[in-house]
Amino acid sequence: MTTARDIMHRDATCIGSTQTLLDAARKMRDLGVGALPICGEDDRLQGIITDRDIVIRCLASGGDPGTTPASALAQGTPLYVDADANLDQVLARMSEKRVKRVPVIDNHRLVGMISEADLASCGRLSESQLGQLVEAVKSGPADRPL
Repeated sequence: MTTARDIMHRDATCIGSTQTLLDAARKMRDLGVGALPICGEDDRLQGIITDRDIVIRCLASGGDPGTTPASALAQGTPLYVDADANLDQVLARMSEKRVKRVPVIDNHRLVGMISEADLASCGRLSESQLGQLVEAVKSGPADRPL
């Protein structure tokens, strides 16, 4: 059985909840990623921030990314999958929440990230399964206004 642990990127890097959105943007640039998990002082997952979040929820609203902490964009209960979740559970969770990336947690700690690209390249999904995921996530997260 293929699990989240089998297909995740293991080098997930957090942005600290007190670090600014400017810090997050620079870290995304340096790492070549479009999203970062937000972690608190206790290294626990508080949310995830995307480059789009910074633009839409800060810059377009007149916010200052140099003074706005990452925690300002961490809303609600963080979405994640357990490291031992099977591939069907990962697909269902991402499709249900319409997200392209999901943090992977083991024993309450961040251990990796799974992206749409990871699923596409893992070689364990049918074209139909991939198509359904792409269709589900193409309009963005279910809990954000379009």
